[in-house]
Amino acid sequence: MTHLLIDAGNTRVKWALVRHGEWLDHGALEHHRIATLAQVTAGHAPVGVLGTNVAGAHVAEAIAAALPLAPRWLTPRERCCGVINRYDDPAQLGADRWAALIGARAACPGPLLVVGAGTATTVDVLSAEGEFLGGLILPGEALMRRSLARDTAGLPLAEGDPVDCPRNTRDAIVTGCLQAQAGAIERMFRHIGEQPGALCVLAGGAAERIAPLLALPLRRIDDLVLRGLARIAADEAAGGADDKRILG
Repeated sequence: MTHLLIDAGNTRVKWALVRHGEWLDHGALEHHRIATLAQVTAGHAPVGVLGTNVAGAHVAEAIAAALPLAPRWLTPRERCCGVINRYDDPAQLGADRWAALIGARAACPGPLLVVGAGTATTVDVLSAEGEFLGGLILPGEALMRRSLARDTAGLPLAEGDPVDCPRNTRDAIVTGCLQAQAGAIERMFRHIGEQPGALCVLAGGAAERIAPLLALPLRRIDDLVLRGLARIAADEAAGGADDKRILG
């Protein structure tokens, strides 16, 4: 059975077509091109659409209008696919974070720090037993730079380079924002850093810029949210115990 998976983010809509765990195709669309989403399913006849959406109701409505099948949007629960949700209110955890945790767990069993470096940066702690213990949300590196340009009188929207000791304003801004990301990640890694096999799993558009600054065991994995959705879809198709609990 083929499924269309959707990761609707604040900037782009990522998608993947999967069949029995095999990725058939994948890509990304800017929000203004959502109407073309149906074209990616041509010739594949998916039996379902499973997704996450952090971009708001208008994007969800546009996706639904573009597709012949109604999307099913992931709702975080107490447990799914080997991951246990310890959020105070499990349903309040962002669906994208939940899917990313499941994707990371499927790829790398063991104690993990799961980082999504997008418009916002999320930094989540996953125990060796698969318990999501909590995490951070902070502005992403690009959002930090834009906020400085917007809310201060004398600072530009910087496009400088990260350097050890910046000697101009543009490099100072870029380096400061990237170091802030790295600092938050490294501080949170302390929760698992002394455990055998502890690993930081890094994904997202800013991952390439942040990775060189991190002094910790690291693995880059693209499309963690889609990978988590693929794991959920496979579990559902196999009649997994959690399959009736994972969708809203």
